[in-house]
Amino acid sequence: MKTHSNIFLIGPMGAGKTTIGRQLARRLHMDFYDSDRIIEERTGVDIPLIFEKEGEAGFRQRESAVIDEFTRKNPILLATGGGVVLDENNRRRLKSRGTVFYLSSDLKSLLERTHKDKNRPLLHGEEPAEVILSRLIEQRDPLYRETADYIVDTSNDSLRHVIQVIIGHLDISE
Repeated sequence: MKTHSNIFLIGPMGAGKTTIGRQLARRLHMDFYDSDRIIEERTGVDIPLIFEKEGEAGFRQRESAVIDEFTRKNPILLATGGGVVLDENNRRRLKSRGTVFYLSSDLKSLLERTHKDKNRPLLHGEEPAEVILSRLIEQRDPLYRETADYIVDTSNDSLRHVIQVIIGHLDISE
């Protein structure tokens, strides 16, 4: 176990990073941040509009700046966007500044959790969401695995159980 007190959650959209992160932070008495929400608060617009106006590249620049700033805070729990691992600097910062948990989930669970969410610009292309999500997972899974200290499957376990698994990996006393 690393000795950092920061906890970073990575994984695909719909894996539960925000929901689990918020509950875990409460349980561990840590400050919780969500990189996507920080970007929305700072720009005053939602992520789909950022994608529309600036493209994915513009969004990724904003995301990298937030990752650099917030991974320097200590101690925090940070839920990241699904594409955070696409940038090598983000991966390096996450690994070196905290303990990284890859929240993985099967495709069926991800589709169930994201199908009604209009705040997921990458899912609203011309292809079906299943095809898009499959491609994203195929592309990003190796990067999540490279970055993570621990992998936790969130497909079928309860929120409570996932939190217990994560806490079990941490060298802390609550």
